[in-house]
Amino acid sequence: MSLEIARAHLAAHGRAEDIVVTTESSATVELAAAALGVEPARIAKTLSFRGPEPDTAVLVVMAGDARLDNSAFKREFGLKASMLKGDDVERLTGHEPGGVCPFGNPDSATVYLDTSMRRFPSVFPACGTGNSAIELTCEELEKVTDGAPWVTVSKLPE
Repeated sequence: MSLEIARAHLAAHGRAEDIVVTTESSATVELAAAALGVEPARIAKTLSFRGPEPDTAVLVVMAGDARLDNSAFKREFGLKASMLKGDDVERLTGHEPGGVCPFGNPDSATVYLDTSMRRFPSVFPACGTGNSAIELTCEELEKVTDGAPWVTVSKLPE
């Protein structure tokens, strides 16, 4: 069902047919990179955090090799980074763990794009399941997330 929600969202932007469904799991950065045949850094992982209000979520899409910078997160959002747990992930993002993506989310989730992805010609976010993805440029990702704002809340590997 989550894949269909993401597909419907992407269809509104003319991109539903570009979703890739793999036979292998793509639920982690490493698995997604192997399944798609790309470097792990180009996997656009969507991290889900508790939002500023009860029953809300902040979704940050960042490069697969980037790590969260807790201080930058607190400066940007005014709250401590606290990842969603268990049942809250699907309830607040619309997608199960391993398939959380920036497409077709409920109103309780606000999507942000991290500048760590701008290093690449294209990135591969999930599409609602642990075995789906789509290749998008950063400009396309911004468009299909309905103008999600860019933030810098990551640390890049040295």
